[in-house]
Amino acid sequence: MASHFDSDTDVLFMRRALELARRAAAEGEVPVGAVVVLEGRVIGEGWNRPIASADATSHAETEAIRAACRALDNYRLTGATLYVTLEPCAMCVGAMFHARIARVVFGARDPKTGAAGSVIDLFAEPRLNHHATLEGGVLAGECGALLREFFATRR
Repeated sequence: MASHFDSDTDVLFMRRALELARRAAAEGEVPVGAVVVLEGRVIGEGWNRPIASADATSHAETEAIRAACRALDNYRLTGATLYVTLEPCAMCVGAMFHARIARVVFGARDPKTGAAGSVIDLFAEPRLNHHATLEGGVLAGECGALLREFFATRR
């Protein structure tokens, strides 16, 4: 995984994901937001909604992937980039691979459930039939601060 980024585009789309994460927090959900981008435009957005939807799979990434698939009327998102404020879990990485997401950009690391290197690295697993490029640490400070603030108010 690359540890350096300097793309204004990556920062722009991660800022949108942060706006969605704030929406999740306002709704009492863990503040994670995600956007799916294809050819420079957002085709799907999502934020954590497992409480509101009574659905354990309603993570920001899966919500964004579902919206993008509906927008394209296709379950394959070949060539798309997914931006998410928190390192994805194994379930979300699986959804990304099944959707054929080409690139994943995340903000803060998740030392408890992160499947992009923190706990396990599914992106590096050669036995899987799809791989995506990975960029971590984009606006990591802001993404991590939002999560810390959210959990501090609940302790």
